[in-house]
Amino acid sequence: MHVILGTGPLGRSIMRELVEQGEPVKMVSYSGKAALPSGVLHEKADLLDEKQAVHIMQDATVIYHCAQPAYHQWGKLFMRMQDNIISGAMAAGGKLVVAENLYMYGLVKGSMHEQLPHAATTRKGVLRSEMSRNLLKLHQDGLLQVVIGRGSDFFGSGVLGSAVGERFFKPIIAGKPCTVFGDPDKLHTYTYIHDFGKALIALGGQEDAYGQAWHVPNADAVTTRQFAEMAYRAAGFPASIRTMGKGMLRIGGLFIPEARETIEMTYQFEHDFVVDSSKFSAKFKLPATPLEYAIAQTLEWFQSEKS
Repeated sequence: MHVILGTGPLGRSIMRELVEQGEPVKMVSYSGKAALPSGVLHEKADLLDEKQAVHIMQDATVIYHCAQPAYHQWGKLFMRMQDNIISGAMAAGGKLVVAENLYMYGLVKGSMHEQLPHAATTRKGVLRSEMSRNLLKLHQDGLLQVVIGRGSDFFGSGVLGSAVGERFFKPIIAGKPCTVFGDPDKLHTYTYIHDFGKALIALGGQEDAYGQAWHVPNADAVTTRQFAEMAYRAAGFPASIRTMGKGMLRIGGLFIPEARETIEMTYQFEHDFVVDSSKFSAKFKLPATPLEYAIAQTLEWFQSEKS
C-alpha cells in the first residue's frame, strides 16, 4: 500500500500518478475530508500525535511525506511532526520518500547541486538542514530506508500558496497586474508540481536511490519577469508586473503570520536562484515538462476553477 501523507497539491499529484499505474493508494490528512477519486482510501490522522501516526501507516510499504504544519508554526511543530512520521514508517517497516525544499543551502553563488554544504543562516533553513540530516542518518544507520526529493518554488494545478500560486495566476487570467517577490530580473528555477510528484514516485521505486537527496527535474531557469510574460502571453493579455519587497512584507506581517515568516526567505528572489537537477535526469531519464506547456496547463486549471 502506498500511503501519502498530505492531500495538498503535491500529495494529489503523487496520488494521480499512482492511480494511473494501478497502485493501491491511501491518503492521509488532518481533516479526513477531501474529494478524491473512487478507489483511493482517505483517512484522518493528526501527525502531531505519535500514536495516530504509527496507526495510520501500519499497512504502508512506501510512505510519501508531503505533510507540513502551517508555515508560521514550522519552528514549533515541524520537527515533531517528522519524528512521528519516522516512528510510523519504522513501525510499519516501510520505505520513506520525503519531499523537501532548498532552504538548507542558504544563499548560493552559481547553481545549486546536491553536494553543496548546508550553509543556511535563516531559522527555517537551519531547521530544514537538521531535519534532512536526521533522515539521512537514519538510513546510514540502517534504521529506515529514506530517499529525499528536493524541489524549488512550485506551480501547477491546485497550487495556491506559492510565490507563483493563486496570487500570481489569478490576476493574470483576469488581465490584471500580478505581484512578484524581489527582483523580477533575477533567474529563478520553478518546479512544476506534476514533475515533482512523478519524480518522488521514481525515487521511491529505485532501491539504489535511497540514502541520498535528489533535485527533482526542472525546466531551465528563467527570470521571474520572463516567467510572468509567458503566463500573460498564454492568457492573451499584455504583461503587467508589480514587485513586492521586504517593506511590504513587513507591513503585511503585522496582520498575516505567513507574510512575516516569508521575510527571511526573500533572498531567494533577490539573487539568481538556479537549481541543477542533472543528477536526477542522468539516472532516471525523466525530463521536466517544457515551461510553456506547464504554464498553459496551470492557467487552464485556474480558468476551470473560476468558472
